[in-house]
Amino acid sequence: MTRKNGQKTYTDEHGKFSPGNPGRPKGARHKATRAIEKLLDGEAEGLTRKAVEMALGGDTTALRLCLERIAPARRDSPVNFDLPPMKSAQDATGAAQAVLRAVSEGQLTPLEGASIMALVEAYRKTLETTELENRIAALEAAK
Repeated sequence: MTRKNGQKTYTDEHGKFSPGNPGRPKGARHKATRAIEKLLDGEAEGLTRKAVEMALGGDTTALRLCLERIAPARRDSPVNFDLPPMKSAQDATGAAQAVLRAVSEGQLTPLEGASIMALVEAYRKTLETTELENRIAALEAAK
């Protein structure tokens, strides 16, 4: 496939950056973004004041915008409950039981419980892999 602008670009025939070319430098901003920032430079306070005035005047869009900035939607929150220590893969049973108990008692939401169970499972796999590596090393050392 031949490209009409092949001499002007740093990409190969598939559109990927060629080796040694990192692409846009880290932190570089698009020229449209820079132009908008230049237009708004020094106007943030005035625009914010106007949005608040419009919100107080009954503009529901401005009101929503203001409220989203004041109290953004919570993405995640820490949870606190008793989880037994996991020193081996077998201990995951106790940890899973503690999570299920916390969900059933209302200490955790089902979504929080599922997230914590995923963490418990990932840690169990790590412990299991470590145990298997130790067993294999012991068997190889015994030869």
